[in-house]
Amino acid sequence: MSDTDEITVYSDYVCPFCYLGRKSLAAYHSDREERLDIDWRPFDLRAGKRGPDGEIDQNADDGKDEAYFEEAKKNVERLKQEYGADEMSLDLSRDVDSLDAQVASYYVKQEHPEQWLDFDVALLEALWEDARDIGDVDVLADVAEDVGLDPKEIRSAVADEAWHERLEAQFDEAREAGVTGVPTFAYDGYAARGAVPPAQLRRLVEGAE
Repeated sequence: MSDTDEITVYSDYVCPFCYLGRKSLAAYHSDREERLDIDWRPFDLRAGKRGPDGEIDQNADDGKDEAYFEEAKKNVERLKQEYGADEMSLDLSRDVDSLDAQVASYYVKQEHPEQWLDFDVALLEALWEDARDIGDVDVLADVAEDVGLDPKEIRSAVADEAWHERLEAQFDEAREAGVTGVPTFAYDGYAARGAVPPAQLRRLVEGAE
């Protein structure tokens, strides 16, 4: 039996299935007697479409054509209904770059770990429920302030190249760990990929326990 009470979640804020996967995780957690903490690990979905100037190039070939996105929309709609995520207002977000949001989140996770989960959830809700551009540092500062963080700290972290380098190292670690898509849930040497249902998360965690 494992003595860990932490599940690792590789995700990117601009991934709709990451939002839905967290809804599934919350549903599983609400039925679980013991606390299960989240160890978030960042993953960069936009790496193949981000140009040298930092802008998203929609013409860059990342292997995902319109047929892929149409199928993704159908799957998002299905999972919205399955997980009762009626508050989700976007089905896909192809133009938003989460890089700065991930820098901010990683900074908070390291410097203010007791406030990280509130900030993390608020970022997901800002994009997927309120359709706010979390690639905008003003939005990040507002979200931070809403959960009791100093918005000036967030602006400073986003502008600090050292925090960007630390985040890039996290992206490298995810690739080295064999993570090729998100969300990926990992627990005690086992993993599940995708916005899997609560029952599968239960099997992942409690089967390992």
